[in-house]
Amino acid sequence: MALTTYEPWSLMNQLHSEINRMFDHRLGRYNYSDDDSVVTTDWVPAVDIREQQDSFILKADLPGVDPKDIEVTMENGMLTIRGERRSEETRESDGYHRVERISGQFYRRFTLPDTADSEGISARGNNGVLEITIPKHAKTQPRKINVEH
Repeated sequence: MALTTYEPWSLMNQLHSEINRMFDHRLGRYNYSDDDSVVTTDWVPAVDIREQQDSFILKADLPGVDPKDIEVTMENGMLTIRGERRSEETRESDGYHRVERISGQFYRRFTLPDTADSEGISARGNNGVLEITIPKHAKTQPRKINVEH
């Protein structure tokens, strides 16, 4: 009996990607750089985004991903998370009957609001969760301008 990888959602993920790509092109969304148009992804990590009074907190589930294999970049108001979960060699002789954990490259992009302070972004990995803190710009207080006469 040959060892096979079971990926129950792979067809749905592929359909979702194709539909998104179709609508992006029909709506004229071509604002990606050349290298972004050829990005492929093997899996998509789940992400939670929470807004606090002074910051945004983004948490991505990346179990089994070494923090040194994660790249977080910020450019032109877009936060990009990419990396790779390395696969383990699995052989039937090792006692594996089913392999469901997906390995390979992942890629996510998020458009940040104008209130985000891109210079103060920090990221840290802990127990398979990547936490990115995006501070907000300090609110500008209205000031009174004296009119001279």
